[in-house]
Parts: sequence; structure tokens; C-alpha cells
Amino acid sequence: MADQYTQLRREWGALAPKWIEEARTGGHVHRKGMLDGYMLSLCGDVSNLRILDCGCGEGRFGRMLARGGAGYVLGVDSCELMIEAARELQSSNEEYVLGDAQDLGFLADASFDLAISYLNHCDLPDFAANVREVFRVLKPGARFIVANLHPMRSAGGSWLRGPDGARQHIMLDNYFAEGERHLTMQDVGITNFHRTLSTYVRGFLWAGFTIEDIIEPTVSPEMVAKYPELEDELRVPNFIIYVLRK
Repeated sequence: MADQYTQLRREWGALAPKWIEEARTGGHVHRKGMLDGYMLSLCGDVSNLRILDCGCGEGRFGRMLARGGAGYVLGVDSCELMIEAARELQSSNEEYVLGDAQDLGFLADASFDLAISYLNHCDLPDFAANVREVFRVLKPGARFIVANLHPMRSAGGSWLRGPDGARQHIMLDNYFAEGERHLTMQDVGITNFHRTLSTYVRGFLWAGFTIEDIIEPTVSPEMVAKYPELEDELRVPNFIIYVLRK
């Protein structure tokens, strides 16, 4: 397991400079063109809340929450370059620390009003450890908003194309074979982890959470016109959001 963690950190260390540049030059289209709206709406009024951002990356969403009035935003990420970048732009009510979202032992019980995981569970070898830790550090009645790759897509299906190259449908296979999936992002090899929907749901329930909602985000025709890259979102569920409450 230690070797696996070393490899994962090496991969994200290689990707980080490109990821940071893209985030700060208007990239990450699926986030800004679709997922941000869902996540901000689900977080609701964050005025004066203490918020934990698990797998915060370079701090983009944490900054959005801080600008929305959050009293304190703590971002945790295991990539040193991401944390350094987040600290460059942090405000007085934000803090970013190098750490493992699967082990939040440095945080006190019942110390946060809201927690988020924005496309982070697919990067964790043990997502359930993060879920248990978040449950511990949330106050009673607090929520955990989890956006993740849809299990149908994390299984690794690709598009079947017709003779003219047109996309016909997604080919789904090996859905029940949980484990590592290897992909390339910006010419860097990255390891993700595929799990079934039932594995995720059981992980949330066994930690003690209740599930208030499950959302499969899609995109409006207007946003597709603005961001043609999002056309797939009208046809298949690439992402999923879980609304959990302690």
C-alpha cells in the first residue's frame, strides 16, 4: 500500500503544473460549465460556516466558497504542489494543508458545519476511510456533498463509433471488476479507482450517514452552445453527486 501511495503522489506531482495552469486560465470545462452550479447550489448559504474541502487541489472551489461568505475553509490535499498553489491565492478565511483525506486525525471531532469532496473519491484507494473520517469531524446534522465520476463511466467504457465516426453509444463492460483504472490526463498517466454504485452507497451508510439525494448532473442546451465539449452530458451520466447528512 505504501508503494501505491507513493506512485499516486508521483502521478499527481507530474500532473499538478498543467492542472494548475488550466484551472487558472479558464479550463476545467466540466466544472465551470456544469458541476460548479450544482455544487454551489447544494452547498447553499455558506455564510460563517466552517467548511472542509477534501482533495482541494489548487484551491479553486475553496476560494469560491470563501467568496460566498464561508467563515473558514480548510482544504486538504496530498499533492504538495497543489497546496503551494492554493496558498498563493488564499484569503484570510482559507487554509490549505498537506495531508491525506483518508486520515484526518489532526482534526477534532464535530468541528465542521459542511464538508465537500469534489471529484476526489475516484482518486482515493480507500474512499470509505475518508467517509468515516468526515463523519467524525462533522457536527451533528451537518452535510457532506460528494461529487464523483459516475460508476458507469469510471468502469472505463468508451464510445462505439459508426463508419462515419459519429458516436453511437457508450460500451459498458467489466462494471463489477472494481479496482484501478489507468488513464491519461494532459499527457500524464493517472490512476483512478472504479467502484460500483452499491459499494459507494454502502460506504456512506455504514459510516452512519443518511442519503438525502442522489443527482446525476446534466447540462443545459445553452451551456452546450457555450461549451461544445459538454455535448456528451446530454446523453450519458458522466458524474454523480451524493448529498449526505450526519
